[in-house]
Amino acid sequence: MNKFLFPTLFMLYALPSSTLAACPKTLDFDVRPLTGDKTINLCEAYQGKVVLIVNTASKCGFTPQYEGLEALYRQYREQGLVVLGFPSNDFGGQEPGSEQEIQSFCRLTYGVEFPMFEKMSVSEKNPHPFYQLLASLAEEYPRWNFHKYLLDRQGKLVGSYSSRVKPDDPQLITTIDALLKQQLSE
Repeated sequence: MNKFLFPTLFMLYALPSSTLAACPKTLDFDVRPLTGDKTINLCEAYQGKVVLIVNTASKCGFTPQYEGLEALYRQYREQGLVVLGFPSNDFGGQEPGSEQEIQSFCRLTYGVEFPMFEKMSVSEKNPHPFYQLLASLAEEYPRWNFHKYLLDRQGKLVGSYSSRVKPDDPQLITTIDALLKQQLSE
């Protein structure tokens, strides 16, 4: 690779990790993977990626969005998109199962491979601190299952999408495409 043709990319790989940008507050949370025992830091795992955060449920009219979310993840993950699923039983009791049941359902029914995390509260009544921050930045809490928050590569919230916005919505896809083309330094 010619470092003069691609100076930004070369510099990014040449710099020690301690000189990279500090963790954005939107990703500065430790959460447990679905059915996992230990927490992971979202910043350590996903900093520098375009992140689509979705509160999910297995028994909802929007549940078929799992298929579109997985398709989106598979299509764009090599370019830097990650979809993060957070099951929640907040709306209509539509995620009553255990984490093992949720994981089995997602994998067997929709082939979900995108990262799924611990079941948590996302509604305004008693939100997990992660969702409390996202909602405060977006000035809206999820009103139902499959609400989506979109973060750019710097961890800045750039979009909040209602449950009715499907993963293949042209406006969402256009925004994701544009964010994936941006470099970390922009």
